[in-house]
Amino acid sequence: MTHSSTLLVALVLLLLWRMIARFRRQVGRQRSSRLRHRIHAGLYPGLMLLVAVLAWPHVQAIECLVGGAAAGALLAQYGLRITHFEPTRQGLFYTPKAWLGITLSLLFAGRVVYRIGQLLLTDPLVHMQPPGILQSPLTLAIFGLLAGYNTAYAIGLLRWRRGVIARARKRDQLAAEAEKENA
Repeated sequence: MTHSSTLLVALVLLLLWRMIARFRRQVGRQRSSRLRHRIHAGLYPGLMLLVAVLAWPHVQAIECLVGGAAAGALLAQYGLRITHFEPTRQGLFYTPKAWLGITLSLLFAGRVVYRIGQLLLTDPLVHMQPPGILQSPLTLAIFGLLAGYNTAYAIGLLRWRRGVIARARKRDQLAAEAEKENA
């Protein structure tokens, strides 16, 4: 197994682990966690950078990665608009639309399975080898779509948390000032 194959297997395992975790979080009400949102806001750009480095010098594939990430960020804006947000006394909660995140995850998982199957089933003696999984513009566009969506969605959740907390602090501050004036 070559160095790039080992790295590819590690990357695929990491992505599968994240997709399983994502499937679990797509159904039902979720507690907002600043740490988890920050991890997602940093993890996916890091993965995109790693993929771009591994895809070098295949410029078209890298362009598709960036284009997919931009489309994913736009899709996340829609996803945030249809997410149900609940600031409660028990904490901050949100309920994402399950179909959107699951569809993106299944799209990427299907593409990775297809590409791995294509690479494994190709006869190594044939001169027309398909491009490596990290050289495929379509694969990287789909990965960029998923990574861009997850990054922008996590950033949107962080902004929502910050806004709710700032409004609560302002409300508490105004209440304290009003109490001082009445005393």
